[in-house]
Amino acid sequence: MSFDWQELVGYVASALVVTSLAMTSVVRLRVISLAGSVTFVAYGLLIDSIPIVITNASIACINVWFLSRELGGRRDLGAVVVPGDSPFLVDFLAKHADEIATFQPEHDPSHPIDFALVLTRDGLPAGVLLGRRDASTLHVTLDYVLRAYRDSRVGRWLYGVGSDVFTDAGFERICTAGGNPQHRSYLEQVGFHQDGDLWAREL
Repeated sequence: MSFDWQELVGYVASALVVTSLAMTSVVRLRVISLAGSVTFVAYGLLIDSIPIVITNASIACINVWFLSRELGGRRDLGAVVVPGDSPFLVDFLAKHADEIATFQPEHDPSHPIDFALVLTRDGLPAGVLLGRRDASTLHVTLDYVLRAYRDSRVGRWLYGVGSDVFTDAGFERICTAGGNPQHRSYLEQVGFHQDGDLWAREL
């Protein structure tokens, strides 16, 4: 049996599309789906199938459009201050307790909450931020974003143009523990620097 490399291209395209459906991150789903649709376009050209080319070129354009919306700053992001004992907040933390314990094991849910934010994306809950007040410094005890939105710009928005939610509350500095390597990488991306055992950011 001779090797059919054109058929291999089709298998690769199929594998990419199937893999994209397993992604929990919105951005990763779109990126891998885009790669799959572009590969399918190439496959369609190789086998002279215009319907495959047209269908997957259209899917590629849709993926590019969604990615431009996701990464281009056109999402409606927000942060709402809520009481630390808000029923919604309590339920949200309980629902995601296992994942929070995995990615931010230093978070102690028994500690009192002085400051709490619900992060929103297009009007829907996307994460929470909890902390303790020490004069003009906020000690963040939890900065958690839902897995689907971790590749988007929620964190960059919060510590960038959305940081007035902190300054309006009287904060001038934010400190937090480094957590695991993934969380430390995130902190660096949003402007924190290492300050002894903590990570800090001036507002």
